[in-house]
Amino acid sequence: MNQNLAFADYAVFIIYFIVVSVYGYTVYRKRKQDEQDAKAYFLAEGNLTWWAIGASLIASNISAEQFIGMSGEGFFLGIAVAAYEWLAAVALIIVAVWFIPVYLKNKIYTMPQFLKTRYNESTALIMAVFWLFLYVFVNLTSILYLGAVAINGLAGGEYLHVIMVGLAVFALFISLGGMKVVAYTDVIQVAVLIIGGLVTSYIALTTVAESFGVGQNAIAGFKVLMREAPEHFKMIIPKPTATSSQLEIDKYLTFPGLMSYLAGIWIINLNYWGCNQYITQRALGADLQTARTGILFAGMLKLLMPLIVMLPGIAAYVLYTNGDLPQLVGGKDGAYSAVLTFLPTGLKGLSVAALTAAIVASLAGKVNSISTIYTLDIHKKYIQKDAGEKQQVNIGRLAVFAAMLLAVLFTWNDILGIGGVGGFTYIQKYTGFISPGVFAMFFLGMFWKRTTGSAAIVGVILGFVLSVLFNEYAPALFGPDTLLYTAYPNGKGAYEIPFHICMGLSFFFTMLVMILMSFAGPKVNPKAFETEPGMFKVKPQTTVLIVITMLIIIALYVKFW
Repeated sequence: MNQNLAFADYAVFIIYFIVVSVYGYTVYRKRKQDEQDAKAYFLAEGNLTWWAIGASLIASNISAEQFIGMSGEGFFLGIAVAAYEWLAAVALIIVAVWFIPVYLKNKIYTMPQFLKTRYNESTALIMAVFWLFLYVFVNLTSILYLGAVAINGLAGGEYLHVIMVGLAVFALFISLGGMKVVAYTDVIQVAVLIIGGLVTSYIALTTVAESFGVGQNAIAGFKVLMREAPEHFKMIIPKPTATSSQLEIDKYLTFPGLMSYLAGIWIINLNYWGCNQYITQRALGADLQTARTGILFAGMLKLLMPLIVMLPGIAAYVLYTNGDLPQLVGGKDGAYSAVLTFLPTGLKGLSVAALTAAIVASLAGKVNSISTIYTLDIHKKYIQKDAGEKQQVNIGRLAVFAAMLLAVLFTWNDILGIGGVGGFTYIQKYTGFISPGVFAMFFLGMFWKRTTGSAAIVGVILGFVLSVLFNEYAPALFGPDTLLYTAYPNGKGAYEIPFHICMGLSFFFTMLVMILMSFAGPKVNPKAFETEPGMFKVKPQTTVLIVITMLIIIALYVKFW
């Protein structure tokens, strides 16, 4: 169980690097004329197939924080954490049927453009600046830091800065070619990610089977997991009682049972998949049917993700409690790396390639979105209004380089303290506070013509303030048990409201205030989007994909409820 990589592992990794690089360069050479077309460069307008859109969505979504963080939550919580992935598939159906037609009908290419078109320029500028800071100093830095730490641990622990720079350069190489190169290399990245991830899960299950003396069969290993950790195969975490242990309370605080499904998890998913430049950008350059099919394809791929990012964590839990995982370090977040030590030479290199693919794809997608927002929504509008197509492409490339350089500088010595709280927690902490207000602003802006610009600005600010109030201060100010919520002891001398419930409360009151404010305006806001009869109608093949996805999700919930 040597944790360091052998020559064969490096050989597998180098082959992966060469294949992605050569393919990316080939795509770039074929579409070099995109340098004369800003929209083609930033959005790959009209050039992406449905399978490229779907693969790119998944490759951009799955990164080190999923491999490490969600595997850790599998170790701690079990299959309940799979709700993030399985309900994301439902959220993607909603986005494909109702959100994307609104964007494409109104020729929306960036999220700030949506806000300007629907509300006003002030709202758009405020949110453009906010998203740039969030993407650079929260998402980009945490992906780079957590990814470098994870790979460094597998490589022997002595190459953190070399790996950090290597990941940044690899992502730069891909992202400088524009969205088409990013999206089509993502097809390879997601293939490596899925194959490598499934190999890791297979080895984890066979290791469990071997440790418990039932052979070397993955199915037998899965049965052992269900037998040895039955509480890890329940989707609904029970509500704590007066006799509950702190561990049971901590699990509920992380994922508060049925209340998660009535509150925060929908806001998290719909905001992430439907109102996020980093994600929606892949579909905004396509026609409606291609975009819908690509998004639904991504939804079907999401159903596989718990096998890759969550199951190894449960396997690690069973091995650890049985005394067969002494190499587990760093608590639950060390679960995935500990499982990788069981992989034989060569396959370990494939798993590192899968982890690298997830990290690089996410970095490339993120800097491409940063570049798009900065160039189209800030530089072109406020700094260089007469910038031509080629100038915009060059500005976009400079923005890519600048964003990645900032990420490296801020993660070099972990200036932001990402390692102290964990990358997954770091991202959730700083994005979760703003999600209720942003989603309320987008949702009402799309589907209620009366919503006003002033209500949108108040909504964003109020959503943030309420999120801070419920998460940090409400139990101390109003007590641990009220009509709105029940707070629980967090083991640190204070009471805490489950995060998902905080998001639900923040969203509800933000929506209420925005609706009341909008009643003071005209019945139809002059900037409201136009809708057409049949705009949300789906074709039979789209209906088939939706039905298949929903049947699989229903079957999973019936099995593991």
